Amino acid sequence: MPDIRFSRGTAVNSSILRRPTATTLSAFALAAALSACSGPYPPPPDSRIDPVTDVLHGVEITDNYRWLEDQDAAETREWIAAQNEYAELIVGESEIRRAFLARLTELNDTDDVGGTRRAADFEYFTMRRKGEPAPVIYRRPAPESEGDEEDSDEPTVEGDYEVVIDPANVDPAHRTPVSMMGFSPDGSLMMYSIRQGGADEIEVRIRDLETGEDLPDRLPNALYQGVSFDDDGTGFYYTYRSRVTGPRIRHHTLGDDPASDEEIWGEGYGPTVYIGMDIIADGQYRIFTVQHGWARNDLFIQKGDGPIRPIVEGVPAHFQHRFRDGQIYVRTDWEASNYRLMTVDPESPGVDAWVELLPESDDVFENYTFIDGKMYVTYLHEVANRIRVFEMDGTPAGEIDVPENSTVGISGAGDGKATLTVSNHLMPTTRYELDLATGAREITEPPELDFDASAYEVTKLWFTSTGGVRAPVHVIHRAGIELDGSHPTILNGYGGFNSSQKPGFSNTRLAWLEQGGVYAIATLRGGAEFGESWHQDGMLENKQHVFDDFIAAAEALIAEGFTSPEHLGISGGSNGGLLVASAMTQRPELFRAVLCTYPDLDMIRFAEFFETNNMPALLEYGDARILEQFEAIRKYSPYQAVEDGVEYPAVMLATGDLDTRVPPLQARRMTARLQAATASDLPVILWYDLRGGHAAGRGRPTSLAISDAARELAFLAMQLGLGDPAS
Repeated sequence: MPDIRFSRGTAVNSSILRRPTATTLSAFALAAALSACSGPYPPPPDSRIDPVTDVLHGVEITDNYRWLEDQDAAETREWIAAQNEYAELIVGESEIRRAFLARLTELNDTDDVGGTRRAADFEYFTMRRKGEPAPVIYRRPAPESEGDEEDSDEPTVEGDYEVVIDPANVDPAHRTPVSMMGFSPDGSLMMYSIRQGGADEIEVRIRDLETGEDLPDRLPNALYQGVSFDDDGTGFYYTYRSRVTGPRIRHHTLGDDPASDEEIWGEGYGPTVYIGMDIIADGQYRIFTVQHGWARNDLFIQKGDGPIRPIVEGVPAHFQHRFRDGQIYVRTDWEASNYRLMTVDPESPGVDAWVELLPESDDVFENYTFIDGKMYVTYLHEVANRIRVFEMDGTPAGEIDVPENSTVGISGAGDGKATLTVSNHLMPTTRYELDLATGAREITEPPELDFDASAYEVTKLWFTSTGGVRAPVHVIHRAGIELDGSHPTILNGYGGFNSSQKPGFSNTRLAWLEQGGVYAIATLRGGAEFGESWHQDGMLENKQHVFDDFIAAAEALIAEGFTSPEHLGISGGSNGGLLVASAMTQRPELFRAVLCTYPDLDMIRFAEFFETNNMPALLEYGDARILEQFEAIRKYSPYQAVEDGVEYPAVMLATGDLDTRVPPLQARRMTARLQAATASDLPVILWYDLRGGHAAGRGRPTSLAISDAARELAFLAMQLGLGDPAS
């Protein structure tokens, strides 16, 4: 799939003008407005003002654009159409936009073959040939040797393959992604999903691989997790997530009515949790997990058909389990913010009997694997990976040499060999075969990308934020640039949900760099880069720290001479959209342009948006219905923070009808509010995808994903002075 890392892009033609017309502006009307206006941009479409006042904790909060929450209303649909016309007019056609489109096509429209999955006598894989709109599911005869499910002999574009499912037969517009989910133990059945556009909901179907026909058994369009066949292939387990009653684990027997599926577990849990089940030790035990937001989870165990008993419950920490050789391994931040590794006897699983195998260190314990009787542990040190080796009793046994400032992973089946995966800001994902005894390595999958990495550099710039906290911002730029503040720069960030923003390669970022731009990625509290204490210092009542960090990173870029406010743009999507919107409303003078995609914006009413499946996010953001959390949220909620008469930067928002994780009503209302409020004579536009959403690459064919990215990059380029805006 295209590497559209930083979300969709947009361009602005500076020869265009500005201020309001009618809600249903046609292109002709906009052109007429263009000739009549005296400012640099044409006016946005009118947005009707219809005030609604809420009172929460004794505080009156007025919203002029509540009517835009009615997504299906004729007036809303007309407003969306007018906004799309306006956005495209503002972006316009330009040389820089065409250049981005051409380069992104070269970088992303390439042959793409996925890994194989073995089932019976075949290997199954997805493949998209250059020029095709979407991946197709294929199969080929498997090698005679059994091997693992993931086979190292990857398919090539040329070969004798059989089409299993072509998504064009499901949707000729290629807005309905189809994905493999799993196979029955005997390999005769394939489970696959169908997703409408970018919605989170999926429909689950079962295909008989001998007949090529689907079974009558299917799960209707809804939210599912953990869907997998049972051991004998006569049915499957799945977690159904209801936005109202919460998640439930069920078992479906093939041939039965799904309405009669057996409920395994989950009664009593509400929509703010995720639950899961893992069957271990050849079916002797089940381990059940309950994830309460992104800061803690519980573990339960069941032996056979016996009672379900807690392993650990109600402890404010993460407990991530894995089973091997009769033991349960638990990676946990319980009394160890940087995580440690414990072992648990499934027959005596209480925490009092746990044994510490690997203690907490100064670096964050991120992941581990077992190869040839040793543990290979991936740590995170100053937002870069390193790999240490341990004997099975925890005794140190060396370290794997890896490049600096990189994201790395290791896996292997044994026999003295392993696969080492490396990527960083200037290195696309590269796989090596690693000799574990000598450290010798050989590239097995060289990246096919035409660019000169030596022409660029990465500067790890440290900034200081609220409370004296220090963190790095990675700045990717041409080698030897003069630090005179003149460089068009995009600052990106996320800062939330215990997610690390590690070094990685992006084709979209490369296209920006090649045009002479600078790209920076900030490390922010709320993530996982420095352990769980770092995460919790950016959530709930501490969420403002994330915005403080981002602003401090921007100020550091300016102070060091990489850029200046008139050349600095910020970008973020989802929680990152909340980030850039909050930074913009708190420090509008610091930025020239904002790209805000699929964003959370109205945090005061977040709990009321029950059409979203992301209710667990209340445990990360907070719930404004709770007074203490309301007091923190009201200080930063971007939608309510917009003020009339403020000179806001140029803003592009993007969202879509099928975002069922972050309600698109937020971006609609924010667009109307900013268009009415700003006094800067800079444009505020909304690009609205009628089938876009959060999931599965937003449900777009390759060409549309590339077009969206080119639009966004061009918007930022023209606002920040990259390229020739008038061309």
